[in-house]
Amino acid sequence: MSILYDAKTSIFHLSGTGFSYCLKISPEGQLLNLYWGARLPQADLSYLLQSFEGGASFDMEEYRMPIESVSRGSGFFGAPLVQAVNGQGDDLTQLRYVSHEILSGKPALAGLPAVYTESDGEAQTLIIKMRDALTGLTANLQYTVMEGYDVLTRSMVLKNEGQGDLLLTGTQSANVPMYGDDYELIHLHGGWARERSVQRVPVGKASIRVQSLRGASSHEQNPFVALVKPDTTEFAGEAWAMNLVYSGSFQAGTDVNNRALTRLFIGLNPETNRWLLASGDTFTTPEAVLVYSNQGLNAMSRKYHALYRSRLCRGKWRDAPRPVLINNWEGTYFDFNEEKILEIARRAKEIEVELFVLDDGWFGKRDQDNCSLGDWVVDRRKLPDGIDGLAKKINEMGLKFGLWFEPEMVSPNSDLYRAHPDWCLHVEGRKRSEARQQLILDLSRKEVQDYIIEAVSAVLRSAPISYVKWDMNRNMTEAFNCTLPAGRKMETQHRYMLGLYRVLEEIVSAFPEVLFESCSGGGGRFDAGLLYYMPQTWTSDDTDPVERLKIQYGTSMAYPPSAMGAHVSASPNHQTGRMTSMRMRGEVAIGGNFGFELDLSKLSPEDLETAKALVREVKAIRQTVQQGTFTRLLSPFEGNCTAWQFMSADREQAVLCAYKRLAEPDAALQRFTLRDLEEEALYRDQESGAVYPGGVLMHAGLPVKFDRGDYQSRVIRFEKVK
Repeated sequence: MSILYDAKTSIFHLSGTGFSYCLKISPEGQLLNLYWGARLPQADLSYLLQSFEGGASFDMEEYRMPIESVSRGSGFFGAPLVQAVNGQGDDLTQLRYVSHEILSGKPALAGLPAVYTESDGEAQTLIIKMRDALTGLTANLQYTVMEGYDVLTRSMVLKNEGQGDLLLTGTQSANVPMYGDDYELIHLHGGWARERSVQRVPVGKASIRVQSLRGASSHEQNPFVALVKPDTTEFAGEAWAMNLVYSGSFQAGTDVNNRALTRLFIGLNPETNRWLLASGDTFTTPEAVLVYSNQGLNAMSRKYHALYRSRLCRGKWRDAPRPVLINNWEGTYFDFNEEKILEIARRAKEIEVELFVLDDGWFGKRDQDNCSLGDWVVDRRKLPDGIDGLAKKINEMGLKFGLWFEPEMVSPNSDLYRAHPDWCLHVEGRKRSEARQQLILDLSRKEVQDYIIEAVSAVLRSAPISYVKWDMNRNMTEAFNCTLPAGRKMETQHRYMLGLYRVLEEIVSAFPEVLFESCSGGGGRFDAGLLYYMPQTWTSDDTDPVERLKIQYGTSMAYPPSAMGAHVSASPNHQTGRMTSMRMRGEVAIGGNFGFELDLSKLSPEDLETAKALVREVKAIRQTVQQGTFTRLLSPFEGNCTAWQFMSADREQAVLCAYKRLAEPDAALQRFTLRDLEEEALYRDQESGAVYPGGVLMHAGLPVKFDRGDYQSRVIRFEKVK
């Protein structure tokens, strides 16, 4: 790890273990990007600018040159790093170099989640100050190289040092010009119950936008993009990736010019974010995490996984084994009473589950989803002894107790809405659009934030609650704060996110022993921003194991298995109607934070015994799943078989997870090759007792026999022979 500056050439050389990122200050004070790729020795790379110079080009230098701090108005026609309307009414901004400093450590970002360090020796940070002479707008561009993680983080702090107001109409966290135009773009597309499907498309000669306008990172797109070469695979080739540490509307994409220069960028969505920057005010962009790999997509993902597990997630549950849980939602929906909950809990204890989670329906008069959101008071018709009484009874069985909330929402039919009808996002004189018969509380307002903090905290103080599932079940409409002046109403979406982050920081800090899991209609807000507060996320409402192969595979492009909630539900599946075995459902869920979401009292004796065996298998490998190295082996998007692997941090345990979707007549056994074993070491299959050299398993592979029929799975655990 190093950040070096050569005053003679005006070049900054930022290096991790496997990458270099090189910047140059031009004679005119512009910030140029010379290179982002495999690690280089320090050298004068100014000669690379020849690629962009010369010729009788119709376009001006701003468009042709690899300028990092691009802005609109002086010849650049793509998506700018900064766009600000000044008092003259134009949005011309010309940022020029003022100064720089190189620091040990990593400064925090005010009010925003970000990667952190535990000591200053873990990182170096370069801050380059740029300034627009006419308006006084300054931009501190912050670049941090993380020791041991081989990543670069990017953010920007804008300050109005002029006399007049500025209106920010576009800000990005990273905008990197890259030589060449022969790239493909990977992004994660989907919808409810089919999140984060891997999409790979040629960049071509047009602009591509990957975005959310929904006030959430969204089911539809995810704030992750990667440029790859056409020959890049899981295990070979180059990838340049960006992931935004943010949970709201975003925009990422590519612009390609006619001089073989491709830009990759990510940041706040300019269509939903405006910010009035008064004289003396500052504005901080969310952090972007940049990863380069020249060893394929798995190596790219591993860098994200290692960083997010250790330097994004925080608190007790960052490293502690996550409990095996049972959630009653699909088992009972709203139709339960205390005795039914205790019956499920007793069965859960029999199969050695560790945590019971009471989902929706415990508060207000919540017999269906048309009322009571916002009224976080226990419904004693269902729970006569309250949450405290139920939690203590479940604790006495030897289980921890958890609870579901949806604190950001309000039902029109609720005491809270009747008392404060103005507390939701809305526009005066316009219809308040409902989704799921609910509205969204305006977390851009401090009084609303304070209410949520106290309402949730009061419940958590009232009973021995060990886990919280924090849900958010609709996207934003009429997304405006009715108390802001007209010139600031377009700030609402970002102010909402800042408010949410304040609420989460207050609550998780006050209850450090509680394991928090985020949710948004399943995986509609699965992003790095929320992982800073909650170390795991409900991956999808779709618990069908065949669909989950795709969802969990795609999610792993940027996010570690330790972040994925994965449950066994009933068959036929409630989302797809597909029938699968208990074994298949469980062995897919093993790939994340394992739990059940069904009525255990309705299981056959055979399925109950299988469920108990699954719990024991999970406990034997969960440290490896949560803290080890994850490798994608075979893609569910490309063939009939899917496979992935976990390797423990001490390299003593390897777990092969293999899945077959459809049965084939008279088919040869599929061979699965493992990765990252020691060539000469011996590994014992814990099921069969067979012993294999690591080199054999990696190169010759292991034939795996599946049972007859569709939807089959095998999880094979190998232990290194001492």
